[in-house]
Amino acid sequence: MFKAGIAGASGYTGYELIKLIHRHPQLEIGWLTGESSAGQFYNEIYPVNWHYPLITLDEALTRVTEVDVVFLCLPHSASMNAVKRFYDTGVMVIDLSADFRLDNAVIYKRWYNEEHTAPDLLQKAVYGLCEVNRAQLPGSKLIAVPGCYPTSINLGLYPLAKAGWLGDRIIADSKSGVSGAGRKAKLEYHFVEANENISPYNVGHRHRHIAEMEKILNAANGKAHNYRILFSPHLLPVNRGILSTIYVEVEEGVSEAQVWDLYAESYANEPFIHLLPLGKAAALSHTVNSNRCAIGIIPADPAQPNGREYIITVSLDNLVKGASGQALQCFNIAAGLDEKSGLI
Repeated sequence: MFKAGIAGASGYTGYELIKLIHRHPQLEIGWLTGESSAGQFYNEIYPVNWHYPLITLDEALTRVTEVDVVFLCLPHSASMNAVKRFYDTGVMVIDLSADFRLDNAVIYKRWYNEEHTAPDLLQKAVYGLCEVNRAQLPGSKLIAVPGCYPTSINLGLYPLAKAGWLGDRIIADSKSGVSGAGRKAKLEYHFVEANENISPYNVGHRHRHIAEMEKILNAANGKAHNYRILFSPHLLPVNRGILSTIYVEVEEGVSEAQVWDLYAESYANEPFIHLLPLGKAAALSHTVNSNRCAIGIIPADPAQPNGREYIITVSLDNLVKGASGQALQCFNIAAGLDEKSGLI
């Protein structure tokens, strides 16, 4: 039996991770941290019957030998120092923040506007997009869980990029449930502000998750590439879920049948990829409350069979496949367990 420590357990991703671990046959909770709620029990901050005490991060470091893996569910920048401290003890560290997703401190500063305080660990972290980097995960001691938006975009486009069929210009329109913004109170996420409303933010080539998208796609087929993504994220008035609609062109001469076969072959053995019939669009209902990722491939113009333009639709649950579920999937692979353990 393995034991897990969760740092930052009071947030939505921490809460989701505890739910998943409770379903896992070989993993159980060791300890939980919550800086602002240390000294309380978990059922005092969530309406659950889990009577786990919440401790500080400093206390967790003194109890690191009690666990086999530490999941860090902390905000970006807050993870840097914590990851280094836990990593130096030798325990497996799985970080759900953005702090170790990029392998270059200069690029990190460009997108996050601050210095990275543990640059020596950036090259040691495995980017935990399981369907792409599965071979790198077994035995890894530091795993960076991808962001929810990049997971949807990269899984939606990776087969085309790897085959060298993806056109350089990509337009992605993504919509996320309010839980993607975290549990901290902010005006724009209040019920009256978000309900019956939909609003874009950081549109164009601005959102910092673009760095992850371009990193994976540019390296997909082993040749230097320069994909440029115009990205329009939106806040959707639902609790959870991401729907990405991606507009692309494929190489001249590639048929609809070839595109479909490429995706079917690429994801044939992936337990959490749900490839929809050609022409069917993905919806939130395909994936919410699961670790699945649904992908729909739609030729843009039915009047032009085998044309170059396609619309790729991708849905996933931002708290599961976009965060805690993917983190658990990474742990399962890294620890040599059944990849599907604890997940649906």
